[in-house]
Amino acid sequence: MKLDLFDFHLPEELIAQVPLKERDASRLMILNKQSGDINHEQFRHITEYFHAGDCLVLNDTRVLPARLYGEKQETGAKIEVLLLKHSEDNSWETLVKPAKRIKEGSTIRFGDGRLTATCRDVLADGGRVLEFKYEGIFYEVLESLGEMPLPPYIKEQLDDRERYQTVFSREQGSAAAPTAGLHFTEEILQQLKMKGVHIVFITLHVGLGTFRPVNVDQIEEHEMHAEYFQMSNETATILNAAREKGSKIISVGTTSTRTLETIAMKNNGEFKEESGWTDIFIYPGYQFKAIDGMITNFHLPKSSLIMLISALAGRKNVLNAYEKAVEERYRFFSFGDAMLII
Repeated sequence: MKLDLFDFHLPEELIAQVPLKERDASRLMILNKQSGDINHEQFRHITEYFHAGDCLVLNDTRVLPARLYGEKQETGAKIEVLLLKHSEDNSWETLVKPAKRIKEGSTIRFGDGRLTATCRDVLADGGRVLEFKYEGIFYEVLESLGEMPLPPYIKEQLDDRERYQTVFSREQGSAAAPTAGLHFTEEILQQLKMKGVHIVFITLHVGLGTFRPVNVDQIEEHEMHAEYFQMSNETATILNAAREKGSKIISVGTTSTRTLETIAMKNNGEFKEESGWTDIFIYPGYQFKAIDGMITNFHLPKSSLIMLISALAGRKNVLNAYEKAVEERYRFFSFGDAMLII
């Protein structure tokens, strides 16, 4: 399929720069994946679209304050480091700017020197493997020195870093937030539970590869970066029971969707306790094995994310919905509004 098939016009002013004061005050577009019919709601009313026995699947990953600013020990040159993936022991795969200043053996100091990093390898894609040294607990040091790695299209400063975390985040490891989950409040989750909806969690640590542009004319040639996932036995059991009863499984976000589909694909449609790495790329023509619907934000033109939702709801339905979203002045991307595909 041609990349241009997933293009649409997006006025820059519709890119949300800051989160709303209340998480559930965002707008919600309801898209019927069969008919293409569209309705407009507020997110706080999403509970009306669930029934007892349905399963809501949330990604409980927590975003690391993964952007660090330091200086090269040998010269004092200013260096920016973005943590991407924990490799082993105290080593991380990273993006470094300016990369040309950091070669094997180079050392970077951060803050008051409580954290240092030595380059152990230069990767083929230009990334650097850095080995960190510190006193105490790494994540506590990172909390005090690091900044949230907000996407490049967000130019405003984030006053409260918790607004780039979901209220159910708990497993440290993401370089970006699973943004479809940002709309949920504890109150909405409680309302769903009282309605008899099963709320279960998976983990997928979001890497920047999720948002990497598709730079090939034929989308089938695009390769996704691998991301770490895990599913517990408790979650697998609840999902299998829901499937047997004919209840709906609704995933929150493309990250939850990719995790569920990876596991179901490997196990003939069943869910099992599992962990590993996934580089699944879902685009039109894909036959879904795990989910019946999903909650998602509004995505970039020509992105792998809009291809995924086009696989679920149909490319024409999705592009028509996006055209309506632009007309109705919906807010786009990480801090934007939401869509429920059912």
